Amino acid sequence: MKKNILFLAFFLSCLQTWAQQIQINEAQGWLESAFVKWQPVSNAQSYNVYYTGNGQVDKKIDDQLIRSYGSYFRADIPGLKAGTYTVKVKPVISGTEGSGSTTGNLTVLAHDRNGFAFDGGRVPGGYKADGTPKDNAVILYITPNTKNTISINITGASSNPCVGLQNILYAIKKGKDTRPFIIRLIGNITDMTVMEGGDVVIENSNNAASYVTLEGVGNDAVANGWGVRLKSASNIEVSNIGFMNCNSTAGDNIGMQQSNDHIWVHNCDLFYGDAGSDADQIKGDGALDNKSSTYITLSYNHFWDSGKASLLGLSEGTTTGLYITYHHNWFDHSDSRHPRVRYYSAHIYNNYFDGNSKYGSGSTLGSSLFIEGNYYRNSKHPMLTSLQGTDIWDQNNQVNNPGTMGTFSSEAGGTIKAFNNTFEASNGTNSMRFVAYNDPNPLYNIAGKISSTTDFDAYVATTRGEVISNTVKSKSGANTYNNFDTNAALYVKNLVIDQPAVAKTKTTQYAGRVSGGDLQWTFNNATDDTSSAVITALKSALTNYNGTLVAVQGEGNPPVSSQTLVASGTTSQTVTTGTAISSIVYTWGGSATDVTVTGLPASGITFSKNTSAKTVTISGTPTANVSYSIATIGTGTAVTGSGTITVTTGTPTTGDQIHNFTTSGKTSSFYTITGNMNSTAGAVTYQGLSLTARIKLESNTSIVYTTTSASTLTLVFDSNFTGTVKVNNTSYTASAGIVTASIPAGTNTITKGSVANLFYIKTAYSTSNNSTNPDTTDKDAEENDNSGTLKTAQNTAAKTVLYPNPVINSLHITKADENIEKVVIYNISGTTVVTAEKDTESIDLSRLNPGTYLVKVHTSTGSFNKTIIKK
Repeated sequence: MKKNILFLAFFLSCLQTWAQQIQINEAQGWLESAFVKWQPVSNAQSYNVYYTGNGQVDKKIDDQLIRSYGSYFRADIPGLKAGTYTVKVKPVISGTEGSGSTTGNLTVLAHDRNGFAFDGGRVPGGYKADGTPKDNAVILYITPNTKNTISINITGASSNPCVGLQNILYAIKKGKDTRPFIIRLIGNITDMTVMEGGDVVIENSNNAASYVTLEGVGNDAVANGWGVRLKSASNIEVSNIGFMNCNSTAGDNIGMQQSNDHIWVHNCDLFYGDAGSDADQIKGDGALDNKSSTYITLSYNHFWDSGKASLLGLSEGTTTGLYITYHHNWFDHSDSRHPRVRYYSAHIYNNYFDGNSKYGSGSTLGSSLFIEGNYYRNSKHPMLTSLQGTDIWDQNNQVNNPGTMGTFSSEAGGTIKAFNNTFEASNGTNSMRFVAYNDPNPLYNIAGKISSTTDFDAYVATTRGEVISNTVKSKSGANTYNNFDTNAALYVKNLVIDQPAVAKTKTTQYAGRVSGGDLQWTFNNATDDTSSAVITALKSALTNYNGTLVAVQGEGNPPVSSQTLVASGTTSQTVTTGTAISSIVYTWGGSATDVTVTGLPASGITFSKNTSAKTVTISGTPTANVSYSIATIGTGTAVTGSGTITVTTGTPTTGDQIHNFTTSGKTSSFYTITGNMNSTAGAVTYQGLSLTARIKLESNTSIVYTTTSASTLTLVFDSNFTGTVKVNNTSYTASAGIVTASIPAGTNTITKGSVANLFYIKTAYSTSNNSTNPDTTDKDAEENDNSGTLKTAQNTAAKTVLYPNPVINSLHITKADENIEKVVIYNISGTTVVTAEKDTESIDLSRLNPGTYLVKVHTSTGSFNKTIIKK
């Protein structure tokens, strides 16, 4: 017996030790940061993470830096000095911290703090030169859940506390609060309630004692649908953020618009923005633009197929005192403007120009560009000076033709000094052409066609410190090089830079977000090197981007054993005979290890499972009605999803489909609505209806519906709205707040064109029995039951009453002469949460979370829907 007891005690002790162990998947040091990823521990409520190194011993990190991604957890630790560290992860089970596990040694490297932003010893942002937070720095965390509610007291604010990111920045704008601010973005951050023209605007009245950092945490921090704009700002750092789908009025991913100084933008991923109105804005407006600002460093940024990478200068009218540095940026198949310069003295060194279809850097209006140590791979025109040389080369006629040619400008030229740049041998495939000053037989040119003392692209120096004579002038404007790079008062003169090949390797390793970011793309050099067209698949990946973040510790993250199942696409569809459905993709995650599919393949509909991506894709052309369901497998509670595919003969549906946001919120049995309601009520009168509730058309808003015949779509916005809305990616312009469009049969999608508020939707079929009736009926006027038979439900709704609404515990049903067959209650995601069977009179809803739900009541005479609110 004694032996058995001892064995049992030993066994229980082993179980406890095993339960506390952490399986670490990956750990790595990065630039002044480190991260660790680990497997969830069963029954752990949370985790504590500590780091040791450089004088710190078991330093605990903030909860917000610990995030769940369903199948794994990740913690990032920014603000570290260069050096060697270990990271310890400990589970917290039943309130007790376990022993956990520790990584091996992680090497953290220093950021490269070179460039004009650091002139005079300045260190922009909330971090010291060694990478640690400045003394008394305030650290704020912005997550998808806190972007509108984050609050803090700011010295000099009109009123405190300041609530929401932009209101906090508005208070900092006054320049009264000189505490360093470090604002950390976590996850996929879409438009906020308070913004300025769709941008987050940073200002601080050029206060040299004010420092602000806006940075992303980890590899998946995203500014989705908005940009960052700087005005009258000093000492600002923007880093480690992915910018995509920007649709602000300014249109720039990052824009330094006026009167900024000592700005450092680095390690950002710059993707497509929304298409602008001009032909050259198909990929968005500027990716990283700078106007009327000086002492700027733009470094280690990754430009992903940008159309116009970086405009530098606009109408400054002077070349004095305007300085900027571009170094170690990856211009990855971006087309032009790397940069395109007016007026500035620009130091452009150690960048990787990778498959650029139009041109590299362009100089106009007296600007002086020192371009050194860069690596060019298949970059069509590496350097251009306006109205001379390659800029006006007429390839067809083999002459320079300033009258009809001009690659990028019709303005007077500046001057470029070039030194020690590498042009990769394969550049001939892109018809590359480069004319050096006074080269009697320029490479990629035909001898004797031009005079290279007047028609040159750049002056190629024989030594780095060579001073260019003022006899070297631009052909248009007679501008001369200002030799800023040889000025002993500036950092450039004594800087030791990387060799081009070394710079290429370093840039491809460290440009962009941590580990290259979570959205990766592989370009096809054979086509993308020479094409400036939008890459459709990349655009689609950006438009549909959601990220994989599940929860931030401290924000009520779900149990680590939770399973997840997320659907992309319309899960229930109606198509005419012979028409394929739109693909439906289910993605499983959390503690789910697999899924089962029931009901498929059947009647032409099949599915494919990708266990690596954890997806099930449903597709095909149905020959009969099909119902399917999907269920997750794994630890914890299973999650199910289901849908129906209905085949019609193409006979038009009789009955208009109306959605009124004032009466129904986002709940609809016809329209699949994704997006945020505006918290502020509007006021529109339409067809006798008083409309107040409205959904915001933002970058993450979509309304999807399927029609079986041609129809007319009517959308009602604010009465003064004259912007655009996109239906099936075609723009329609509103007139006095109304959009009317003829829509074909099939699956249709309504998305944002301009920023707008939508109150009301109507789909009217051309053969509708109600086509002559005014739009005063509720969306429940007619409803299809599960068999596809049209039933009139208005009379049923009048006979059967659901109360109270709002409901706290029990929902009661009072009926007249019809029988209750079944009651189904759905949450806002369309998941069934309660089912009650025949002759139900009361339903217990006490276990439901507060929120909005859809009740579908099936009776002996028909069916109807009712939206309820659970308190």
